[in-house]
Amino acid sequence: MTELRPITEENFKDAFRLKLAPGQESFVSHPIRSLAQAYVYRNQCQPFGIYVEGKMVGYVMVIYDYDVPEYDIWHMMIDASEQGRGCGGDALDRVIEYIRTKPFGDSDRIALTCSKGNPAARKLYESKGFAATGNEDEDEIELAMTIR
Repeated sequence: MTELRPITEENFKDAFRLKLAPGQESFVSHPIRSLAQAYVYRNQCQPFGIYVEGKMVGYVMVIYDYDVPEYDIWHMMIDASEQGRGCGGDALDRVIEYIRTKPFGDSDRIALTCSKGNPAARKLYESKGFAATGNEDEDEIELAMTIR
C-alpha cells in the first residue's frame, strides 16, 4: 500500500537520499531544492514522502496558489530503484485524495507541469484524468484536472 507521510525532522534525510534514474535529472528538482521551496511557501505548501511498506520510495509536494486559485503538484519523483512498480500512480491517487480535502483553500482545479521529453510521466498523468491545457513554457507543458 502506497501512503503519503509529511516530510518532518524525522524523515527529511531519507528524502535527500532519493535518486533519479540516469537522464531524469532535467525532469524534476532534487528534494533538497524542493524542501527549500517548501520552507519558503510553508503557509501554502505540504511536502510528502511517498512510502511503500514503510520505506520512502519517492517525494512529492502539493502547493496552493492563492492567486489562481488552484492546487499544484510539484516535484513528484520516484527513486530509480523503485520505478516501474506502480507506486507513482498509487502516489498520484493519494495526492489527489489529499487535495480533495482542500487543506489550504477552496479550488476544484489541480495543475502540474510535465517535461515534453518525459512521455512516461505524461501518460501516467493523463491516465489519472489530467489533460493538456495548451499552456507551454519552453520544455514543459501544463496539465490540469477538475475535482469534485
